[in-house]
This record gives sequence, structure tokens and C-alpha cells, in this order.
Amino acid sequence: MQLGMVGLGKMGANMVRRLMAGGHQCVGFDVNKAGVDALVAEGAQGAYTLEELVGTLQPPRVVWCMVPAGELTEKTVTALDELLQAGDTVVDGGNSFYKDDVRRSRALAAKGIHYIDVGTSGGIWGVERGYCLMIGGPGEAVNRLKPIFKTLAPGKGDIAPTPGRNKPDATAEHGYLHCGPAGAGHFVKMIHNGIEYGMMMAYAEGFDIMRHANGEQLPDGFRYDLDVGEIAELWRRGSVVESWLLDLTAIALLEDPELSEFSGYVDDSGEGRWTVNAAIEEAVPAHVLTAALFARFRSRQQGTFSDKIVSAMRKQFGGHLEKKKT
Repeated sequence: MQLGMVGLGKMGANMVRRLMAGGHQCVGFDVNKAGVDALVAEGAQGAYTLEELVGTLQPPRVVWCMVPAGELTEKTVTALDELLQAGDTVVDGGNSFYKDDVRRSRALAAKGIHYIDVGTSGGIWGVERGYCLMIGGPGEAVNRLKPIFKTLAPGKGDIAPTPGRNKPDATAEHGYLHCGPAGAGHFVKMIHNGIEYGMMMAYAEGFDIMRHANGEQLPDGFRYDLDVGEIAELWRRGSVVESWLLDLTAIALLEDPELSEFSGYVDDSGEGRWTVNAAIEEAVPAHVLTAALFARFRSRQQGTFSDKIVSAMRKQFGGHLEKKKT
């Protein structure tokens, strides 16, 4: 298939690379000309304005947006609304708020333009591992883009289906899923990231406790000088807490056992806040996710080793660099 990609940063550029490797034709646009030139050198077709991108694509067009959520995404979708035609499709693969998706979908539908929201997980590793895709939007448009989703997703790999599962036509086993109508994809991704906050914080607090197990305030005979890097490596094998986040923690601790490059300033990109707000709207208790979000706020005032662990994980999976404390 042919696809236009708007935004050639860490995620967008790698997604283009994976799509081209899968045999798709990609046209890339970014406000940074160097980003376009780099992908052109790798075989993509470049566009240096949004108008040029749309003009290059063959109807019915598919334009995938991988720009920061918020104002930039809003401006991009609004501009595409003016440039595209009935039957074309806009895909927002960023981390937009799901209620914005519903509004944008209705606005584009008035012109016959399809809108698909895709919660995308995989970070800077996705070009090799594939991206877990949580999709919202009209079924007809989603079905037409299945070749794109199948290429971007990890595929079945060597992960066996859940015992007793018998859904031969399901796509979840391949790493992508049509979750529901407009906004459903980003809603599921929002909850995914809220859970991620809690998991990261649980690892971080546990490693912090082990790191301080030899403190002078502890009585003789109950002090342990633990190598937390080796314990992370140990837990990766056969433990019930093994996970990709633990793999990334082990990498970070191997690279720098003291995590000295990190101050412990842990940012949040919005999904954790939205998850807590959704829990409030639904009257669903979310103690762990709320506490994990508040811990990130606290980290900006006083960084601990557990905060450094979280910050290190964020750098490993998403290339997120710490902001400086003010």
C-alpha cells in the first residue's frame, strides 16, 4: 500500500522504515528538512510541504500523523481536513486524548474523510520488534488498512496463544486489534500507559528497597549488600515478575549501576493523568495508578534511586531524556 507519514521523529521515521521493509510505498514529510532527506536516501519518497505530500499520494489517500499530541496534532488534522477528499483516511498514531478523537472523527466525517486513532506501543525498539497497535475508528476504513497494521505489528512470533484460546481469525495474536469506534484505540492506549506507570513504580520501589538493605539504621545480622543489577538479571529468568520493563531495567543497571546520569526527574506525557480522570468519571478505584502518577510529581521535587530507575526505563524504551530540575 501507499502511505504518507507526517512526522519523521524517533517513531515516525522508524515506522516508515518498517513499512518499506514490508514492501509498502511511503511518502514522508517533516518540518525538519534533514529528516525528510535522510529517509529519501533510504528509499522513501520525500515531501517538503503538507500540500506536496497530499498531492503525491494516490486516492484514496492514507495520511498517518506521528506528531506530538495536542496543538501540533490539532493543527495537522485541521490542515489535512482542508486538503483531503471524501474517501481519504487520516490516522493519528500519537498519544492523543480519546475525546479529541471523537470530535475530530465527527468533523472529518462531514466531508466523507475517515479518521482512525491508533494507540502505538513499542517506542524506539519498534522498528525491529514491531509495534503493538490499539485501533479505533470505522470498521470499513480499518479493514482497508489491515496490510499496514499487519506490517507494523510484531506478528505471532514465538509467543504461544493463551491455553484454550481458539480464535483463528483474531488479530490480537499478531499484535494489532480494532478496539472499537472513534477514540477506542487511544482510550485503550491511555489505560495501557496508566498501567505502565504502576508497573514501573513497583519495580522502582522494590529495587530502591534492595539498594538500601545495608543501611546503618538496620541492626547487625540484618544487613545485605545486594547487587541489584545481578538480581535484575536473575529475575529475567523464570521469575513471575519477568517482563520487557525488567529487561530494560537490567540493561540500564548494567550500563550504569549507580544510574549516575539520571537526576530522578520523571516526566509524564499525559496518559497517566487521563487514566486517573477516567477512573474518577467511572467511579472505579485506581489506587496504584493514582499513586504512581503522584510519585512522578513528587520526583520533580526530590529524586530518589527509585525515581532514577523509572527515568532509566523511560529512556530505554522510548528514548525519553530527563528534563532539568528547576
